[in-house]
Amino acid sequence: MNRRPGLLPLSSLLLGFTLLLGITSVHANDRNLEPVDPSEVGFTIEGLEALQSGMRQQVDDGHLAGITTVLTRNGRLAHTDTYGYQNIDEDIALRDDTIFRIFSMTKPVAGTALMILHDEGVFSLDDPVSQYIPELANLQVAAENGPDGMPVTEPATHEMTIRELMSHTGGLTYGLFSQSQVDTLYTQADLLNPQSTLQEMIDKLAEIPLRQQPGTQWHYSVSVDVQGHLVEVLSGQSFDEFLNERIFQPLDMQDTGFYVPEDKHHRFSALYMSDGQGNLVQPGSALGGSFTEPVSFLGGGGGLTSTAQDYLQFAQMIANGGELNGVRIVSEEAVDLMRQNQLPGDMNEIPGYPGNSFGLNFAIVEDPARNDGKSEGSHWWWGIGGTWFWIDPVEDLLFIGMIQNQNLGFARQLQSLSKQLVYDALEASE
Repeated sequence: MNRRPGLLPLSSLLLGFTLLLGITSVHANDRNLEPVDPSEVGFTIEGLEALQSGMRQQVDDGHLAGITTVLTRNGRLAHTDTYGYQNIDEDIALRDDTIFRIFSMTKPVAGTALMILHDEGVFSLDDPVSQYIPELANLQVAAENGPDGMPVTEPATHEMTIRELMSHTGGLTYGLFSQSQVDTLYTQADLLNPQSTLQEMIDKLAEIPLRQQPGTQWHYSVSVDVQGHLVEVLSGQSFDEFLNERIFQPLDMQDTGFYVPEDKHHRFSALYMSDGQGNLVQPGSALGGSFTEPVSFLGGGGGLTSTAQDYLQFAQMIANGGELNGVRIVSEEAVDLMRQNQLPGDMNEIPGYPGNSFGLNFAIVEDPARNDGKSEGSHWWWGIGGTWFWIDPVEDLLFIGMIQNQNLGFARQLQSLSKQLVYDALEASE
């Protein structure tokens, strides 16, 4: 369906930032998302108009129901725009406070939770995971395919470490994005069943071999869900309680959680699938469940819902080195560790993302030429529902895009377009 929401109330390029963020006063710290004239932070109006136009065009062409974009520089808000529909079929306009499924953009949040405990000296990155989750001790490793769907195994060369767990190099997999007998065992075990618990996931993992030797490959995996359980073990709190107490409440992230409460359902975006021909449909079954009821599975890998405003609070805290509005969430040293390459020495980049290494729950740009101009050291990630963000420490900018579309190929194209338009806006002014 292709509908042009030209009559919707839209956020202005230069005005309305205060309403979006609920800012009523300017704090002494000038990195607290104060709205600013874009020219004061090195953007041209023409460049940001091109960004806005380029993103809105995707809605007008029928590829997206709606889109929200946010851009900061030097810790100050230079651009935000909300355009299109939250729900096409019900004719509901996208709002500045629409709630999105952020899926794998949950991962940097989970990693931050774990690094809070690292700051407190509760664990070391090179500790074995099994030191705290004994069910995962002495795991075997798949060496080759075996009979009856069971791989032939060999002993692990060493116990998976927390550093490897946080960098997707621990030997785990997802069961979704690759094919092997181990992946099939993951699927059969239904590891990420939303009606299960993190402990039940751990119990299942304890019965399945690792896909590859720890520390040898980057392989996208359930490792961040394991991190969620590790937070529970180390803190003595449930994962959601820890996130609420240590991250969401201090950052005033009032709309972020593992489900959308009933009184906020009217702000929850529908999830769509685009066919690349200008048609949008709602999938028959939504990824990850409905997100409209409390869940028992607190997925660190992809369980959160959030708003652009809330995620901006989190991402700007990371961009600031762990602090926002005078509240320190995590140490600057911990943030530095998260955005340092943690790959094995013989790996130059992660599969599927040319010119990128991987830190602790963040991808890291190593080659700007293969990343649409993002500076070396930029750290980022995205979600399977289409949301994406990056933090560029060289240009001191942060971008967030919020959509709800399961067409992954299109989402990658949209990410690339947004990067080109953001950096074109900078280049035009310097």
